[in-house]
This record gives sequence, structure tokens and C-alpha cells, in this order.
Amino acid sequence: MTKFLIVGLGNIGDEYANTRHNIGFDVVFAFANKHGGQFKQDRLAFVAEVKWKGRIFVCVCPTTYMNLSGKAFKYWLDQTKVPIEQTLTIVDDLALPLDTIRIRKAGTHAGHNGLRDIQQVLGTDAYPKLRFGIGNQFPKGKQVDFVLGKWKADEIPLVKLKIERSVEAIESISTIGLEQTMTLFNQKRVLPDN
Repeated sequence: MTKFLIVGLGNIGDEYANTRHNIGFDVVFAFANKHGGQFKQDRLAFVAEVKWKGRIFVCVCPTTYMNLSGKAFKYWLDQTKVPIEQTLTIVDDLALPLDTIRIRKAGTHAGHNGLRDIQQVLGTDAYPKLRFGIGNQFPKGKQVDFVLGKWKADEIPLVKLKIERSVEAIESISTIGLEQTMTLFNQKRVLPDN
């Protein structure tokens, strides 16, 4: 069976639940829930195993806090023996508008502390990522408050739809591969009517 490691980045604790910075957790939880996965606390992470269409997905939400995501990523990469190109890290991205998902085979951390730590621990930025656009609608100097803030009421329908699309992207990567999935998802804005 082909195995995939799906890593959602976020912070543990109720104060971080449903914040923009925790969207990686939300996508991975949604994927596991859709396919009947049950999370349990394990080493450095909440972990669920999902079987779908003859594939195994090890879903990981690190409990190390965002800035030490690399430790959990590396541990589970070693444990599962999944090739790095069959991993997917889901992360919030300020540089992308709210209606955008961007999937890449490689790419720098772009200032994201979770990705920075993974890159440092792995010694490479060549691992697949799904960047979930959160927009940048905040006043100067308020970036941290924005990223750690909860979604506005009028954003929630689009966020829910994008979580669904992100789950579909994970499924797509496992069936048709990363390249074709990038073609399908990267050019298309996510809008409630399409």
C-alpha cells in the first residue's frame, strides 16, 4: 500500500483553536474525519491513520507548537519511512489571498516559523506544501494579532469551502499525483459558486 504523511501545522491549546494560524490542523482534522480517522495523542503529535482507495495516510498535527514543527515532522517521517515527496505539509500563508490554495513541490519558508523550523531540521525546502491563503487584511504592526486571530464571520463560508477543497487536493495528490493536482488547484480561485 502506498503511504503518505500529511502534516498540518498549528498550535495546541483552546486559545489557538479556529485561528488563521491553525488552518493546517483544521484541514488535517477535516481530512481524517471525512475518512473515519480517529486522532490519538502520540509522540510529539496528535496522529490518525486513514485508509482510502488502497492508500494509507498518516495524519499528524504536531503538539510541539508551531516554532518547533520540524521535530515532530522529522520524527514521524522517520517512523513511517514515507519518502519526502509523499509528504504534504498544510500551512497558512499571508502572501496569498483568502480565495487561493497554492500547492508546491518545494519552496522556501517565506517567513513562516513552522516551515522555517522544518526546513532547518530537514536541511532542505524540497518537500511538498499546501499553502492556504489567509489574506493580509491587517493594519501595520498587527500581523501577529491577525495571524493568531479568529476568522471574521463573513470569511467563514469561504474558509469552510477552502477546507473542503484542500481535503480534495490531498485525495487528488494520492490518486493523480502532485503535478496534475497543482494544475487543477493552483490556478483556480475558490469561490462559493464554482
